[in-house]
Amino acid sequence: MGENVEAKLLPRNRHSDLFHSECPGRAVFDRITGRWAPLVLVKLAEGPLRFYELRDQIGGISEKVLSEKLRLLTRDGLIERTVEPATPPRVSYALTDMGHSVAKPLRQLMRWVADHGNAILTARDDQN
Repeated sequence: MGENVEAKLLPRNRHSDLFHSECPGRAVFDRITGRWAPLVLVKLAEGPLRFYELRDQIGGISEKVLSEKLRLLTRDGLIERTVEPATPPRVSYALTDMGHSVAKPLRQLMRWVADHGNAILTARDDQN
């Protein structure tokens, strides 16, 4: 009684347990939950965008950081980069199936933060 049922369902070994310091999935977790990646993934869940469209829709992200995030998320198989033959070439970014599968819970988390952000900030202020 009082045991967490979800904890029983999660794998518990160093190769698949994110709580274990040697779990290789930690690098993936860090990449997906880093400062800008959730915003990039959730924005691309709305549909393919070109670099500058994406930059303009994510307030505060620099071109250098966006370029790096897109490169890493593409390498991880979450985003696909498409070059359309034109002069100059048109490059667009879209989520892969795997990217869509991670964007859904990230979108839910972002919605939760939007719904509860003020309450959290108020609680923080009450502690000071």
